[in-house]
Amino acid sequence: QVQLVESGGGSVQAGGSLRLSCAASGYTADTYYMGWFRQAPGKEREGVAAIYNNVGATYYSDSVKGRFTISEDYAKSTVYLQMNSLKPEDSGIYYCAASSSPNRRGDWWLFLRPAYNYWGQGTQVTVSS
Repeated sequence: QVQLVESGGGSVQAGGSLRLSCAASGYTADTYYMGWFRQAPGKEREGVAAIYNNVGATYYSDSVKGRFTISEDYAKSTVYLQMNSLKPEDSGIYYCAASSSPNRRGDWWLFLRPAYNYWGQGTQVTVSS
């Protein structure tokens, strides 16, 4: 079992920055990749960034590419999401997720909910105009 706890959410004006953290505990050696998702009210949860554990390969959705950076501190079992140039449409609950199975389908799989079997509780991000 792996437990994920997000932190770092908050309110910021458009153009500002936030850094989210996801602390993993439990049998973290069992995870192959981790991702960040977000969900706005009335919308589907969407994947925005992913990283392969201990390899460092990163992937981003088109909506955040160039503005968000996912990284990991393997020694601390923590994954970060640095969010710059925030827009009101970035608002929502941000979730951290991890997978205990290797990805055998392709990079596109990293942005879909079924690709992950561990989830955090989420942290709220609000960007005002």
